[in-house]
Amino acid sequence: MIKYIKTLFAIEKKPAKGLLTVEWCVLAYMTLTLLIVLFTYTKLANPEAMIWGRVRIGATTMALWAVYRLVPCRITRAARIITQLALLAWWYPDTYEINRMFSNLDHLFAAAEQSVMGFQPALTFAADFPSPIISELMSLGYTSYYPMIFVVVMFFFFCRYKEFERCSVIILLSFFIYYVFFIFVPVAGPTFYYKAVGIENITRGVFPAIHDYFNTHQDCLPTPGYTDGFFYGLVEDAKAAGERPTAAFPSSHVGVATVCVLLAWHSCNRRLFFTLIPFYILLCLSTVYIQAHYAIDAYAGLISGAVIYFTLLAATRKMKC
Repeated sequence: MIKYIKTLFAIEKKPAKGLLTVEWCVLAYMTLTLLIVLFTYTKLANPEAMIWGRVRIGATTMALWAVYRLVPCRITRAARIITQLALLAWWYPDTYEINRMFSNLDHLFAAAEQSVMGFQPALTFAADFPSPIISELMSLGYTSYYPMIFVVVMFFFFCRYKEFERCSVIILLSFFIYYVFFIFVPVAGPTFYYKAVGIENITRGVFPAIHDYFNTHQDCLPTPGYTDGFFYGLVEDAKAAGERPTAAFPSSHVGVATVCVLLAWHSCNRRLFFTLIPFYILLCLSTVYIQAHYAIDAYAGLISGAVIYFTLLAATRKMKC
């Protein structure tokens, strides 16, 4: 153990001089969204805050680079990478600030769901399975999203260090790909749309367009299920803390979770892979159960997650720490 700890602080023989690939990816996404903000400045609600937020992220990135240059070791390199992954939560509500300029598309997706499935799974799933056990399992699955990402990233750091940065780049770019999609495809999801148009319309198969309604409203339905459950409470707390009427199609929860389990398989550690699988299955089901997504969102997340993973795995095949 002591020997391993020493390796974490050992000075690298060939330290990286410039930005890491993770940081270049953040810079590219920052530049793209900054251009969108500048071109739509007069239509945005909080453009100054969005710009200054990017300035702070840029300053943080440069500060971490300076620390690494002073002490180039695994710990300071990891700090640069993990900080950018942690900031993904900051970028998420940013998609809402931009996409609410556009007309909402939920009516099209709800209608497509009705046409394909013949009903609204997000409306009936929890009603058909009201058991407290099922409810808590679904909530557990949904809340396992970020822990699943954390476990995969930490596994690569401690057990597959040579591919640690590659793993992080794949996860980070997966998020950014979904974020770009969310910016230009404004779908809020059932919990927001059903609340906006009324459950009576949904049960009658009527899906009215609400245009810019979410530009000024962020109300959503309470999560269905066992309201006294521990994990139910965690889901509600997460919604209250930062949920926005955005990011429904495709489901990034399903997509990024798919990327994570495929990375676990790529690691050749079957214990890690089979440990994640039950949580992954619950997460995929829970996105519809708690009304965060339409079923077609989850299917699209599954397919897109696999495509993104294999594409990025091929594109980063030469990356090593």
